[in-house]
Amino acid sequence: MLFLHEVHQVRGEVADQFEAAWREGWMPALATSGDARLLWYWDHAHGSGLSYNVVTVTAVRDGAAWERLAARTQSGDLRSWAGTVDGLRHRSVGKLLEPVPWSPLQEVELDDIPTDGRQHEPSLWMEDTGWPSAPLDDYVRFWGESYYEPMRARGGRLLDIQACFQTAWGAGRRPEAILVQKIVDHGALLHLLTHETAPEHKVPGSYMAEALAYRDQWESRLLRTSRWSPRW
Repeated sequence: MLFLHEVHQVRGEVADQFEAAWREGWMPALATSGDARLLWYWDHAHGSGLSYNVVTVTAVRDGAAWERLAARTQSGDLRSWAGTVDGLRHRSVGKLLEPVPWSPLQEVELDDIPTDGRQHEPSLWMEDTGWPSAPLDDYVRFWGESYYEPMRARGGRLLDIQACFQTAWGAGRRPEAILVQKIVDHGALLHLLTHETAPEHKVPGSYMAEALAYRDQWESRLLRTSRWSPRW
């Protein structure tokens, strides 16, 4: 399974129209076939980064399904929709992702994903993107053994890791890996934002210290789901 990840820099004066285009256009249009479904529609939380930044993730069944979806947007029934959306944003950067071997999210039952825009409370997410200096496979293994497994074992007080992706070959920046994490404790998030990393978490043998052997460049996005995002 492939995951189409897009970051959209939306024109502020038409932000509501942009969201409506995904809710009333893209999401139901995908439901007319078994090839793909919109999974997440996230807004970059205000005060935490670039204004009017939107992140979307679309699950695609396989490479053949992606080819059919691309044809729909370039010359088929979604061509008009794509042109309209282009007029509502300054730019968009997309990449195709694959789940890493230990990712909790591997496959998606596309028929089970809601496409009716049902409402729910928004939720907060943290998306961490890392660019390792070590080989990508080594970095992914380290993330799994030293970050995901210990967090799962202790129950994850702050974050629930729901997916980890890497860019598909030739379909994005390499090497790159992405963690998708739901924030389950807003109080713990506030503590993280307002306090320095404790000294004992930076000593040799700690995760923060050992991780520097694999990367020292990463980006965190604080994201909030829309009230109709299929997953939240």
